[in-house]
Amino acid sequence: MSEFKLESPDIQPGAMIDKRFEANVFGCTGENKSPALKWSGAPQGTKSFALTVYDPDAPTGSGWWHWVVIDIPASVSELKPDAGNHSGANLPAGARQVRIDYGFTGWGGMCPPPGDKPHRYVFTVHALNTERIDIPADATAALAGFMINASTIEKASFTALYGRPA
Repeated sequence: MSEFKLESPDIQPGAMIDKRFEANVFGCTGENKSPALKWSGAPQGTKSFALTVYDPDAPTGSGWWHWVVIDIPASVSELKPDAGNHSGANLPAGARQVRIDYGFTGWGGMCPPPGDKPHRYVFTVHALNTERIDIPADATAALAGFMINASTIEKASFTALYGRPA
């Protein structure tokens, strides 16, 4: 096993996430900007990366996908702040975003129900054995997740928290 790691200068593992990363829909009033993310120690044979942000505590029965980025070239080791802009202009060349549970592509910030206990947000980078994930442009995050997991050599994650007062 390699020393594959994912970290963020903006979010500390186990800590509360700053409000600026909160969504600006459904009554949430954050800036809806994605955090900077950096990874290192990718395993040999990595041909591309995928990045996912998932809330397993969302009251949906299936969690909530906040961000899915695929086809990140193997030469890339970070996503800059606001890489999740809906235009895709801030992504590395070749990378693309998948439609998330908010119904659009790009970063969809945290927006747990008011008064819920803080939700867990799992940030994961996947080292993949393929250069591209072959899915339609309008694929769901669940389909992307299936295809990402089918091609994962190794993954690195951290979990942070976010809640809103009642």
